Amino acid sequence: MNSRIAELNLYPIKGCRGISLPHATLAATGLAVGNIGDREWLVVDVDHVFMSQREYPRMALITTRLTSDSVRLQAPGMLTLEVPFASEGEVVEAQVWSDRVAAVTQGEVADAWFSNFLGAPARLLRFDPEARRLASRQYTGSDEAPYKFADAFALLIASTASLADLNAKLAAKNYAPITMARFRANIVLDGLAAFEEDYAASLRINGIGIRPVKPCARCSVPGVDPATGIAASEVPDILASFRRTGRGVLFGINAIVAAGAGGELRVGDQVEVELTL
Repeated sequence: MNSRIAELNLYPIKGCRGISLPHATLAATGLAVGNIGDREWLVVDVDHVFMSQREYPRMALITTRLTSDSVRLQAPGMLTLEVPFASEGEVVEAQVWSDRVAAVTQGEVADAWFSNFLGAPARLLRFDPEARRLASRQYTGSDEAPYKFADAFALLIASTASLADLNAKLAAKNYAPITMARFRANIVLDGLAAFEEDYAASLRINGIGIRPVKPCARCSVPGVDPATGIAASEVPDILASFRRTGRGVLFGINAIVAAGAGGELRVGDQVEVELTL
């Protein structure tokens, strides 16, 4: 069946706001603009364990923008921070869930900026270009599937119809509609039925092959309002009321790049979706 790309979203810093793109390169590690990939940077605590909106919902208020030579960060009450792409630092280890990943420090100014805004000691790290992190073979089989600081896979895909279905259920409880920003999807598809992406076996886009590997089990992050940085339980509770399974509360699918890495994706591109129904 045919679908189309409705949104492309890059998240330069894990846990911070993403960037909506009209087009992007699909690298083996996920969406990219130039040499900057999805979840290229990571914020960690004093033990170098990653920090997220689960514990620090104010991260949702940190906006990111890519300039020609830096990532530009802004947040309420803070001066603009420019983190140069060319900055070099010490190679350290960061912990993302159970993985220990090589990363490069980004300087005391960046560390102080995040520490001040989040109200806790923090450091900004960048994925070490010499590192290689692979998704679990339990889901990828024989395919080597590299990614950076994302939770587990290079891509997260969701559909506009799934969001509309959830919003209808929120409206029935007199809650305001939400946007896809709550779910931090890289590729948003239009033209599928609600939650039909759960059954996608493959996606083909202009010779690029994407392979879904598992439904995405959601944590509490969709409960964080990206406009206010305030966490509440309404959205996770409504989602759990009809999407709870033995694998968790599901929304969207995790996927890997199967073929055509280095190709270009554009909003509006036609997507051939093969279903396992």
